[in-house]
Amino acid sequence: MLAETIASAPAGTATDAEAELYRRFAPRIRLFGLKHLRDEAAAQDLVQQVFIVTLERLRAGAVRNVEAIGSFILGTSRTMASAQRKVGSRRTALLDRFDDRNAMAPPIDAVTFDLPRVVRCLDTLPLRDRTILILTFYADKPAPEIAAELQIAPGAVRVARSRALARMRECVGAPDKARPTGGSR
Repeated sequence: MLAETIASAPAGTATDAEAELYRRFAPRIRLFGLKHLRDEAAAQDLVQQVFIVTLERLRAGAVRNVEAIGSFILGTSRTMASAQRKVGSRRTALLDRFDDRNAMAPPIDAVTFDLPRVVRCLDTLPLRDRTILILTFYADKPAPEIAAELQIAPGAVRVARSRALARMRECVGAPDKARPTGGSR
């Protein structure tokens, strides 16, 4: 009868019926949550989540059989508790696998970063490509700003930047002599 009242009233106006439905079912959902989730806070969260779904569905008229609201609430509780357990087990597995707080990224070794080679490679690029890379990585400008400054389309900036980076990677990865790669494609 409470569920029918909530479903037939305009959304949010059957507050007394909603409160009574909560009063009747919240302790049951909490006990279900304690049994299956084994945590008081998780059980309380389950109560709140189940009632949010239940009230939203009742207000929208999306509960097929409002006379069997108890079954709907139990089914929703099962589904949500199962989802919480899965999330918890995934989180635990990820923490066990990746939670090494002592691990850190190794610092960039000065020997592996050859600044003179990068400068030589940058000098081999056409002026427009070199300008685009400098404006992108040194001036930290987005493609639309670079495009406005160079009076070209933003898409052209992105294409030129991509090609220039490819040539830089190729050049920096080459043996000692920087290889010129020609003009724009």
